[in-house]
Amino acid sequence: MLRGLSVGELEATDLQIATGEIVCLSGPSGCGKSRLLRAIADLEPHCGSVLLGKQAQADLPAHQWRKAVMMVPAESHWWFETVGEHFHHDQQDALRALGISPQAFEWPVARLSSGEKQRLAVLRALQYKPHALLLDEPTANLDEDSTMQVEQWLCNQIRERLLPVLWVAHREDQIQRVADRHFHIEDRRLQPRELKP
Repeated sequence: MLRGLSVGELEATDLQIATGEIVCLSGPSGCGKSRLLRAIADLEPHCGSVLLGKQAQADLPAHQWRKAVMMVPAESHWWFETVGEHFHHDQQDALRALGISPQAFEWPVARLSSGEKQRLAVLRALQYKPHALLLDEPTANLDEDSTMQVEQWLCNQIRERLLPVLWVAHREDQIQRVADRHFHIEDRRLQPRELKP
């Protein structure tokens, strides 16, 4: 839940996201979409408050909050040499569901394409069992088939885990497929947009 949250040029925002609900956020480049996600993840100075259930962001150490409210940025960071070193256990079924080779955990990170990094970053985030998820264009570097594959897998995970999700997306067709609600940043405010029936 956001209460009067403001960051950068974005005006104070109130927003509540239910468990298992996907709220999509769109808007032109530079309007503050990523900064809003970073503020919710306590990665950027902001005004107002963020709550996860009854737990306030301000009352938790930053590293604990970021584990509970997990952000997957558009450009993911990798700190070990091989892919598998970033994961706690084998996830062959998930790799197949995401269209990634079962041998990927043996690869050096340098071998990954930008699309593979995006998919693996989402999988890596979910292994920490977060209580909420912030997604910054998680399929931006994927082709149409891979995008649909990831959407289906990710939406299933969100529903099963009952995660409240804020998902930054540019493509209207994707928003129509995955969103329960849609807000567009316009004139420094979150403006609700209708979804097609």
